[in-house]
Amino acid sequence: MTLFGLAFPLAAPFWTLMILAPAWRWTPRIMASPWVPLLPLACYFALVLPHFGEWGPAMLRPDLGVLQTLLATPWGAGLVWAHLIAFDLFIARWMYFEGRSRGISPWIVSPVLVLTIFLSPFGLVVFLVVRSVRIRSAA
Repeated sequence: MTLFGLAFPLAAPFWTLMILAPAWRWTPRIMASPWVPLLPLACYFALVLPHFGEWGPAMLRPDLGVLQTLLATPWGAGLVWAHLIAFDLFIARWMYFEGRSRGISPWIVSPVLVLTIFLSPFGLVVFLVVRSVRIRSAA
């Protein structure tokens, strides 16, 4: 399995806990670790470090053509994928705990987390709307 193919399976157990077992007593304990996104980030680091001489300058001076060229490589696509997986998991972890602290039902949060897996910007916006409604109704 390539690092590209490994990034999501490393994150999947955490997504599974938040979506399918949100109230299980071990889920919040496991998800409380700030290191949860580290597994998919390991794929990112393994891909970026050997190519840092190419990636670093491209990030310091973003250029569409250069980014297109780098992202068209297997390592470039893989590291961006691992980055997305890790940061989507980071955002989902925040949504999970924010939903719990605001008293938002897991029946609402879990489908939003599923949306976040596939379309994280949409999932985040939906969660922020749900959160705003919850805050207003609690006031």
